Amino acid sequence: MAVSLTPSQRAAAIGVTAAVLLTGAFAAGAGLGGSTPAAAAPAGSQAVLTRQAITSGSSARITVTGTGNVTGTPNQLTLSMGVQTNGGSVASALARANHAVRAVTAALARTGIRATDIQTSGLSIQPTYGNSPVPDGYGVSESIQVTLRNLAIAGTQISDAVRAGGNATVVDGVSLDLNDNGSLLAAARARAVADARTKAGQYARALGQPLGPLVTMSEQSPVTPLPVFAASGARPSPSASPVPVSPGTQQVSVTVTAVFALA
Repeated sequence: MAVSLTPSQRAAAIGVTAAVLLTGAFAAGAGLGGSTPAAAAPAGSQAVLTRQAITSGSSARITVTGTGNVTGTPNQLTLSMGVQTNGGSVASALARANHAVRAVTAALARTGIRATDIQTSGLSIQPTYGNSPVPDGYGVSESIQVTLRNLAIAGTQISDAVRAGGNATVVDGVSLDLNDNGSLLAAARARAVADARTKAGQYARALGQPLGPLVTMSEQSPVTPLPVFAASGARPSPSASPVPVSPGTQQVSVTVTAVFALA
């Protein structure tokens, strides 16, 4: 026999059914978990809190920096030098400077330095004044930068260049460098990574937790200092003996920032 319900009766029946289902859900939860959720907390809130707790635990991180230092012997020298001349006119001062620079360049070439290792680095033309606001002459400075790749004869090459330029010669400085530090950088990077992992392990043990995998790593730009061992603006004597060159040592340093997870 078909039963016909009015709208109000249907609403009441749906409410009763929902209440029965909700009571069953709470009972099932109590049977599985050993406790009954608080009446004020909706059934879905416990799952959200659990997911948050899991995420918080798995996202624990240790951030450390590691440094690796490696020492090498420089094998090339960069020479900054030039000439300074004066004249009653710009043309005469410039002509003298050009002549001196050509003499210096020719002397360097005779010692075996390639043209590609000699580079013009500066040119300056300035008026000179005496007791009058009107210029009484002009000064010209020309600069070059030279790469000397054989330290065994670098001192002789410098002396030859100085003698060729005469009293117009000016040496601004010399610096020693490594022409290929790729292998040193690789060794420094390996040491930096090992240093970072060691530090992270120490922190993890202090926290009583095992160290997890590496999450991210970044490297700061390696810095290679260039030791300068000649005074700026020195005017060597044209009859100077070969300049003594001592390569010493040079340090290549790498610093990384590493983030490790806690297992």
